[in-house]
Amino acid sequence: MINRDKASLDIFWLKDESLEESDNLPEPDVIAREIVEDLESALEQLKEIAGDLEEK
Repeated sequence: MINRDKASLDIFWLKDESLEESDNLPEPDVIAREIVEDLESALEQLKEIAGDLEEK
């Protein structure tokens, strides 16, 4: 079993410098729409992979 102090998921040291200027971020609806598009694309790719695996 892993001790909690050695399995921290705290990634405070990973800082995305591009997010420092939040004034340049797109509107939330645009971000949400892009996320949905990315997820749909990923799902289609996974379906294709699953189909290929079933054929084998």
